[in-house]
Amino acid sequence: MPGQKTGGGLTAEEKRIVKALLAEGWRNQDIQALVNVGRPATINSARITGVKKNGSIKPATDDDVRFYKKKKESFDWKTGLNLFDDERLIRAREAMILAVQVFNSPSCSFKSEIFSVLANIAWTYLLHEFYTRKGIEVVGADGKSFALSQMLTRPDCPLSDGVKNNLGAIKLIRDEVEHMLMRRGDVKWSPLFQACCLNFDTAILKLFGEKLSLQKELSFALQFTKLDIDQITTFQNYEIPEQIEALDARLGEGLTEEQLADLEYKFQVIYTMDNASKSSAGIKFIKPGTDEARDVKNVLLKYKLADEEYPYKPGTVTKNVAKKSGKKFLLNNHTQAWRLFKIRPKKGVKQPQNTNKDYCIYHQAHSDYTYSEKWVDFLSNKVASPEEFAKIKAVKL
Repeated sequence: MPGQKTGGGLTAEEKRIVKALLAEGWRNQDIQALVNVGRPATINSARITGVKKNGSIKPATDDDVRFYKKKKESFDWKTGLNLFDDERLIRAREAMILAVQVFNSPSCSFKSEIFSVLANIAWTYLLHEFYTRKGIEVVGADGKSFALSQMLTRPDCPLSDGVKNNLGAIKLIRDEVEHMLMRRGDVKWSPLFQACCLNFDTAILKLFGEKLSLQKELSFALQFTKLDIDQITTFQNYEIPEQIEALDARLGEGLTEEQLADLEYKFQVIYTMDNASKSSAGIKFIKPGTDEARDVKNVLLKYKLADEEYPYKPGTVTKNVAKKSGKKFLLNNHTQAWRLFKIRPKKGVKQPQNTNKDYCIYHQAHSDYTYSEKWVDFLSNKVASPEEFAKIKAVKL
């Protein structure tokens, strides 16, 4: 069973089973084959012989032997899970698979309600199994088991803050959407649901082994509706009931900008209008926690209002560069610099917005450009070098 280690020796229970099978007339090799079913560490025939020679071992009862055989027939060879030993993990996987199937079903209308309920069940079973294997009893004296919200607040919870924040949002949706009219609310929260699916697959793989991954069952966690650009920009504000909008606003309460941008909290797809070859076009899915995901997260965190990220007009740039470099730097030198380093197009071009976004952006509302602090630093270093400054001054205007 994933997450458990069984040594090469027979357990006390297995020895009694072997003794009973020998009494039934089973051959050593047949007993060995049965015992090794689903066993991470297999035994050799010498173990069977050892039981045969040991007269102190009592045989198992007929009922115990029947149940043992039934357990051996109940292994899933694809995942290695056993219906009797790994019931929580089987239920956890099935609950998440059902959550996705329901969400994707064209015949199901209550997608957010059902997904949030089933996802909560899936994660609860997953963490129950985690704590049980650590020797922690998940069912109290009152007969009630740990709630998901309880396990998420434990200091030994194995999940990251991003995953916990995502599950907190899923729980809030589950608690409040019952019997509400959703209209387009299902689509509005699909990024949260998508992240929940990807997080679940990552967690079950990390905690219980790669064979338990849902990737083969769910090649894409949630289907994406085919939308055109206008729909993409307007669908979230279309026909959303007031109470759903209010709930949506509450989901991010208390979270920082960095937490909201965490890909483990909410799956995000970035659409760009750049040209792409057929081989590189399309939507790309990346797994949270990878270097590529961290790069995307950094991009998302750096998205700010233009006035904040690009605060400087040309006159201010020249003053700041002169101050930092200690050299005289005029407006015509600034023009020479942006032409030399090709950070923006000349006036009158058809696409004035084609700038180097590290340094400059175009404002369509008032048809001008503003520049970033990074551009000031870049120019200051260039101007401070006589050779580099000479290259700037050599540009013809």
